[in-house]
Amino acid sequence: MDTNDKPVLIYATFPDMGSAEATGQFLVESGLAACVNILPGMVSIYVWEGAVQRDEECVVIIKTRGSQSEAAIAEARTRHPYTTPAFLVIPVTGGSKSYLEWLMASANRSKPG
Repeated sequence: MDTNDKPVLIYATFPDMGSAEATGQFLVESGLAACVNILPGMVSIYVWEGAVQRDEECVVIIKTRGSQSEAAIAEARTRHPYTTPAFLVIPVTGGSKSYLEWLMASANRSKPG
């Protein structure tokens, strides 16, 4: 394992549970993520094309390794219905050692499947 490879969280939003779950399922099954958390019922208020918008969305937190974050985002983007989806990579600077070890071992694209 690359000693510079660290755990990261990818924060994303999706318009509905169906697209969020399908994407999360793919990322975990393919080994691009150790775990995906989906939080329904979030409200976003933002400016799009010059007007203030309000939408109900799902927050998606993708737990993966930094070395896989670009591939995870690329795959999620192909399944995302938005033109400009939100994907933010957040470095993990600490946490439970055993959990972080599990995350790094589980987010392993080279695993079978």
